[in-house]
Amino acid sequence: MSALDIPERPALPPIPRLAAAILPVLLVTAVGSLSTGANIEEWYTTIRKPAFNPPNWVFPLAWTVLYTLIAVSLWRLLGARPVPGPARKAWWLALAAFGAQLVLNAAWTPVFFAAHQLGLALIVALAMLVMILWTIRLSWRFDRFAAWLLVPYAAWVAFACLLNGTIWQMNM
Repeated sequence: MSALDIPERPALPPIPRLAAAILPVLLVTAVGSLSTGANIEEWYTTIRKPAFNPPNWVFPLAWTVLYTLIAVSLWRLLGARPVPGPARKAWWLALAAFGAQLVLNAAWTPVFFAAHQLGLALIVALAMLVMILWTIRLSWRFDRFAAWLLVPYAAWVAFACLLNGTIWQMNM
């Protein structure tokens, strides 16, 4: 970071910043919960899955940890607002990428679990992975720890892409 990139001040005061980091993640979580519901027992247990498919109890545990890391990453990124200039535009781009990957995250569960569109879900998951990686790259300039917090998320989504693709292939 150069002297021009030093944060001017956090984008928001502490409490609104905390809310701005947590509320989008809670919204994504709610969409996911509403979309899975009965589909786990009524549909997901009936389709063919590969041997490397984790037990169902792993998913909520993994996502709880990941959503916590995502919220902390966003909280830190919101606190790393640079001084006005080109760096500020890049920071806004990092926030836009962060938002885009959250939107894709929210879209995947209804596509996979509610609509049972396995191929389309794979496309959404791959787009999400690309956006997460881009978010990491863009965030790195402003807060390296915020970027590192997203690495487990990227790894899990990469695994989810493999799992989604294999399930799609097995159930064609």
